[in-house]
Parts: sequence; structure tokens; C-alpha cells
Amino acid sequence: MVITICIGSSCHLKGSRKIVDQFNELIMVNKVEDKVSLNGSFCIGECMNGVCVKIDGALYSVLPETAEDFFHKEVMGRLQ
Repeated sequence: MVITICIGSSCHLKGSRKIVDQFNELIMVNKVEDKVSLNGSFCIGECMNGVCVKIDGALYSVLPETAEDFFHKEVMGRLQ
């Protein structure tokens, strides 16, 4: 699974760095390093929707406050 988080200016201001840190920790805690590739990307083009996160091509809007729930639902849900 490939997860790409926008680190462009707008998403950075909305907390993309926090989400990257949260996802890195959740990947390690859940021991899915061999199944998940976490990448950064500059502008994905959906700046008004919060931090843009792509999972295998599907686009989502994530906030630092929702990142952990999102990870469990969308990432871990797909891996099970």
C-alpha cells in the first residue's frame, strides 16, 4: 500500500507534518512497515479540503485531529 501525504504550503499550514509523524508512529506500532510505504508530495491540487492524503490513488482529506481514526479505518481496514 502506498500512502502519499501532501507537504505543499497549504497542507503544511494545515498540519501535514503532524500527520506524517502520526502515520510514521502508527505504522511502527502496528508493525506494518513491510506493507505500507509512506511518501510525501508537493501540491496534489485539493488545497481547500485540508491535508490531502492519497492511498493507492484514492484521495482523502485528513486533519491532525482525525489522522489516527483515519489510519485505523482506511489503512488498517484495507490490510486486514
